Amino acid sequence: MAIVFITGSADGLGRAAAQSLLDQGHRVVLHARSADRAAALGELGSRAAGIAVGDLRSAEETRRIADQVNAIGRMDAIIHNAGVYSQPDRGATPEGHATTLAINALAPYMLTALIERPARLVYLSSGLHRGGEGSLTDLDWTTRPWDSAKAYAETKLHVVALALALARLWPEVLSTAVDPGWVQTRMGGTSAPVDIETGQRTQTWLAVSDDPEALVSGRYWHHLRQQEPAEEAVERTFQDKLIARLAELTGVTLP
Repeated sequence: MAIVFITGSADGLGRAAAQSLLDQGHRVVLHARSADRAAALGELGSRAAGIAVGDLRSAEETRRIADQVNAIGRMDAIIHNAGVYSQPDRGATPEGHATTLAINALAPYMLTALIERPARLVYLSSGLHRGGEGSLTDLDWTTRPWDSAKAYAETKLHVVALALALARLWPEVLSTAVDPGWVQTRMGGTSAPVDIETGQRTQTWLAVSDDPEALVSGRYWHHLRQQEPAEEAVERTFQDKLIARLAELTGVTLP
């Protein structure tokens, strides 16, 4: 049985993935944004192998999350699930970054660099990442007028490119990206066409399955099927420039 860390597992897809893995007999380390949200996990929290607490908006708290996970021990897999969608404005993190960028791209990058390297990495993206082209020009939205949808698309392109880059840079790690679809969560709304069980299935399968189909790296998945991601995501030049910018913005380099 595996031990899996899941970011953003207090509700939504992250919680559904945690529940699924626990029901299969795996060990799960949960993540909650605050102590209050951790306390509200209830029965799910009591079944967990640990709960890492910290707000992914903050680089300092993201570092503390990594420390908490490392203190538990090496993970077999990490599902980078946490994310935000529609933000009314750029916002500003304690470090001055755009909120969408910080949670959706900077935090998973930092956790990837700071947590002991697992056997598998799974990054949640979106089909909307295909609208994120040109995103390295003003990564942090310091000069452009704010566009919530564009910002989201860009960060989801970032995590696909990061996942595929790590498959190249860390060949001993299975690194994949997943589009769960438009799912019936608080973020997706009740009118979304994909139920939460279907939405969580691919990432949990990739995190723990020994099926030969799951033991691949550098792929982009949607509902248990491989798809072609945006062209930029597979370009080595784009991947390398992105990682350099993420390192510059966070002060953290990939080991």
